[in-house]
Amino acid sequence: MNMASWLGRSRSTALPPLLCRWDLDKTYLRSEFATLRQLWRTARERGEDKVEVPGVPEILKGLHAAADRRGRTIGLYFISASPPQIGKAIRDKLALDGVPYDGIVFKDQLDHLRRGRIRLLREHVGFKLVALLRGRLAAASGSRELLFGDDWESDPLIYSLYADILDGTLAVDRLAALMARVGVDPELRPEIERLAGDAGGTGGVERIFINLERRTPPAVFRLYGTRVVPTFNYFQTALVLAAESYVDADDVGRVARSLVERSGYTPRRLENSLADLVRRRLLAVDSAELLGAPLRDAGLLPPSGIASRRWFQRMRAAVQQRRRRLVSAIPRVARATPLDYEAILDRLAAARASA
Repeated sequence: MNMASWLGRSRSTALPPLLCRWDLDKTYLRSEFATLRQLWRTARERGEDKVEVPGVPEILKGLHAAADRRGRTIGLYFISASPPQIGKAIRDKLALDGVPYDGIVFKDQLDHLRRGRIRLLREHVGFKLVALLRGRLAAASGSRELLFGDDWESDPLIYSLYADILDGTLAVDRLAALMARVGVDPELRPEIERLAGDAGGTGGVERIFINLERRTPPAVFRLYGTRVVPTFNYFQTALVLAAESYVDADDVGRVARSLVERSGYTPRRLENSLADLVRRRLLAVDSAELLGAPLRDAGLLPPSGIASRRWFQRMRAAVQQRRRRLVSAIPRVARATPLDYEAILDRLAAARASA
């Protein structure tokens, strides 16, 4: 058995269905729609005009291919705050990138414009909660979920609310108060409460990956707990996914090669990204060593690498005493109580006030 096969073998012969939901704007595509002019320009773009965030197509294809290798059912869906009028351009872009997907949900921004509801152009919490809950109720029973967003809007908040609803730890009356505080469209609130009642208790969100497009300090996300995984690039995302057996070592290599060949990354920059995950305890030391070895052989990481650093040598000595295995360093999420959403919203308000 080669290393890629060993790293990627599944933990179970009967894996539950996997549901992956991606924010489209800023997470897959570099979209701009903060102003009416940007929204209009985005609506006029063709598929070939749109630019993907580096490494995303390789991640998506890797997730799909790894699920196929394991005999696991997978669904890949996008949720976009862009208007449905650009749907053809988005689908053209996904086809150009060769990305497999199962559906896209758009936000009808132009309808808000026609109705003079300008404030709702940037209110995405209600829209995304409806899309997430509807999609969950339509998914196969027992599905596990991975959610992907960015630090431009409210993705960590939205996804965490959704995860706590599924876990049954966020009561509907508490959810109603939070929706009122963040200004969710009043027309959507009754539907969200009904959907939450139907989906509550099903569980299933494993990880929430947040692409730090704005370079937000990772410490900002501590209030969201260990379920939220902030990453500076999709090489880091791929490494964590591999450590949790959602993709394989070869898939990580394809992401790394894409960043080097198409986005100006150097082996040293990728090495720094790997070391950053270990420092932040998002990747176990033995996993970093195992996943890094084939990348070094391929010239995608420097030959010496983090193994030359004193802190890595000390930790490496400890892991050599036990059987090597891929494992995430991230603790499993404790789901007894919901997050402290008041503290989270206070921080978001303070950040907006200082911006």
